[in-house]
Amino acid sequence: MKREPELFEKNKLFFGDNLEIMREHINDESVDLIYLDPPFNSKATYNVLFKEKNGSESAAQIHAFEDTWHWDQTSEATYHEIVTECPKKLSDLIQALRSFLGSNDMMAYLTMMAIRLNEMHRILKATGTIYLHCDPTASHYLKLVMDAIFGHKNFRNEIAWCYRGAGYPKKDFGKRHDIILRYSKSNNYIFNLDAVREEYAEATKERFKHYIGNIRNGKDFGTQKLHPLGRQPDDWWQIQPIAPSARARLGYPTQKPEALLDKIIKGSSNENDVVFDPFCGCGTTISVAEHLHRKWIGIDVTHLAITLIKHRLADTFGPELSEYDVMGEPKDLSGAKALKDQDRYQFEWWALGLVHARPAKDKKKGADTGIDGYIYFFDDNSKKPKKIIVQVKSGHVTVSQIRDLKGVLKRERAVIGAFLTLDQPTKPMITEACSAGFYEPANFPGRKFPRIQILTIEELLQGKKIEYQSLRDFTFKEAQRKSKRKDEQEKLFET
Repeated sequence: MKREPELFEKNKLFFGDNLEIMREHINDESVDLIYLDPPFNSKATYNVLFKEKNGSESAAQIHAFEDTWHWDQTSEATYHEIVTECPKKLSDLIQALRSFLGSNDMMAYLTMMAIRLNEMHRILKATGTIYLHCDPTASHYLKLVMDAIFGHKNFRNEIAWCYRGAGYPKKDFGKRHDIILRYSKSNNYIFNLDAVREEYAEATKERFKHYIGNIRNGKDFGTQKLHPLGRQPDDWWQIQPIAPSARARLGYPTQKPEALLDKIIKGSSNENDVVFDPFCGCGTTISVAEHLHRKWIGIDVTHLAITLIKHRLADTFGPELSEYDVMGEPKDLSGAKALKDQDRYQFEWWALGLVHARPAKDKKKGADTGIDGYIYFFDDNSKKPKKIIVQVKSGHVTVSQIRDLKGVLKRERAVIGAFLTLDQPTKPMITEACSAGFYEPANFPGRKFPRIQILTIEELLQGKKIEYQSLRDFTFKEAQRKSKRKDEQEKLFET
């Protein structure tokens, strides 16, 4: 049943499976532009890197997700759905690909992508455009899938994003580009050429200072002139990735440069259009869309990414940030319990996000050090950050855990230990926490804060916070502040 386009009142950030969210929350022809940079079938494990208090990269990387897909019951069920319920061209193609590839990891990846791309075709407006960021291992297959869904006549460009870098293989040419497939939904699509024109080369500008005739087949078309707004871009874009030491680098390994998304969003959407990123990671698409006065929808499958995006938006835009809803996060105690039952690691990341703490350990490896998260902050001008350690408990809690936390607090030389619990603490736990005494910051005479603080998830949802005096937090790498004023936009994304 076709659903009418929804009235878009607020920007939305979703946690969850983008296939389910598209089906349940995004109506037909509601989106003007889609950019997706899906996890590739590269058998890589993506870790989120945080900065240590001295500015170096953390040795304890946080496992965010694996992009390796395997043929399993979910793949089989999705394949069956495509074959029996999707348009015939896509059904025929997926059957042919399975006949060629077999039931392997690549086929699982293509099946996962095909069912989602089919939903994206549904939600894209007739005037809309989709940009699919591809890996060389799968781009040729994905182009066939896009032809089957969007139609080969609606193929617009195979954009090569080119960049420089260090290190070359000994027996191959250097791999220095990504592929971005651009398709429209119809022949009547938005393309703002003047918004993406590029400056002419100096040699070209010098040549055109002199008379250049334009005579073809004996007819004089007059003097050739350069366009005042610049040259039309080619289908290869020279844009450098974000350097590891750059201020714009927020620690997410697949983070794309904002200049890349600036060109895409300006070229294929107008102000107040809806931009959608179903694999939004650390939120580059969302941040650029917000900056360019577009509306936006973002989806990610980890609470860690959702937390990073919320910090990024707040740091970048401050009071200029448009109002937005976060969907899929627990709003009450029953929702928190449901998340815990579904995935305790996602619960832990979500709970740490409630107190703005960064995760301290990988969910798949490493010994339990009694620390689930850290908060770094400054309460004086010594340039030596203070540390809060955070523990998250989703099950039965006892007084022995508070005694252990006191030991961890001493070992780590932290000033405060925060104990976040889904269950209510017992009276002996509260008594044991009180026995830890207080932290008294030297620069704030008369202020003191409990060294062990027990906070229930229910209290955190009601707005309770860890008590400490901070001049500045240093937990997450801060995104650069940007103004949404139009006179400030052009200079921010120069390449």
